[in-house]
Amino acid sequence: MSECSSCSASSCEGCDKKSAPTIERPHKQSNIKKVIAVVSGKGGVGKSLITSLMAVSMQRKGYKVGVLDADITGPSIPKVFGVKDKVYSNELGVLPAVTEKGIKIISLNLLMENEENPVIWRGPILGGIVKQFWTDVIWGDLDYLFIDMPPGTGDVPLTVFQSIPLDGIVIVTLPQDLVSLIVKKSFNMARTMNIPILGIVENMSYTTCPHCGEHINLFGSSSIVKTAEELKINQYTKMPIDPEFTQLCDQGKIEEFNKKYLDEFTDNIIFEMSKH
Repeated sequence: MSECSSCSASSCEGCDKKSAPTIERPHKQSNIKKVIAVVSGKGGVGKSLITSLMAVSMQRKGYKVGVLDADITGPSIPKVFGVKDKVYSNELGVLPAVTEKGIKIISLNLLMENEENPVIWRGPILGGIVKQFWTDVIWGDLDYLFIDMPPGTGDVPLTVFQSIPLDGIVIVTLPQDLVSLIVKKSFNMARTMNIPILGIVENMSYTTCPHCGEHINLFGSSSIVKTAEELKINQYTKMPIDPEFTQLCDQGKIEEFNKKYLDEFTDNIIFEMSKH
C-alpha cells in the first residue's frame, strides 16, 4: 500500500498520483540509535502504560530514552510522567519536554493551550503531526525512542510504519481469545511491511491476592504462550494488575514505580533487536 502524493492518504480512489513510501530523516540534531513502536489492535489494553514502563526500565539501565506520543487523539504520556510545562521551539526546531529523571517526551498535549480540548482532525493531518514529531523535534542523543501508537491499523500506524525507520514493534494485549485475534491484525500488518515483531506483553494478565499471594486471573486464563507460539514470537511476558502502578500513573509519578515486571523483557527485546 502506498501513499497518495497529492493528498497524503494511504489510498485514493480515482487519483493516479501515487508514490512509494518514503522513510523520513529525523532532525539533523537528533541521533537516535533504536526506535521501538508499542502497538495494540484495540484500545483500552494499557498500551501507553506499558510504553511508559518500558521507557522507565530502559532509563534505569543507563540508556538515554525518549517517548514520542503518536496517539494524537488520546494522548496520555504527559499525564503519566507528570509533565505539564508546554514545549517550545527555536529557530532550529522543537525542544522536547524532559521528565524528572531525564526522559525526553513530545506529545500534542504539550503543544495545546488547553489539553482538554478534543482533537477533531482527519487522518492525513494526524499522520502529518506524527511525522513532524520525528522530523522537527530536536531529540539529541537517544539510545531508544519509544513511540506510543494509537490503537488499530489505521492512518497513523500506517504513516509511522512507512515514514519512520522502526527497529521493531512490541504488541500489547489482554488475556482473551478475541483480543488474541486482534493481536494477529497488528502482527500481520507489521509482517506485511517488513517490521520486526520484538515481543508481546499481556497486560492485566492477573492480580495477586494481598493475603495469600495467589495469582487470580480476572479476565480468564492467559493465552499469551499459545499466541506467541502460533506467531513464532520468542519474547513475551505477563503484566499484572497492580493498584500501585495505576495510582502512580494517575499522580504522574510513573518514574517512582520500582517493581521489575518488565526489566527482563526489555533485556530480551534488546537481544531480539541485535538479531535483526
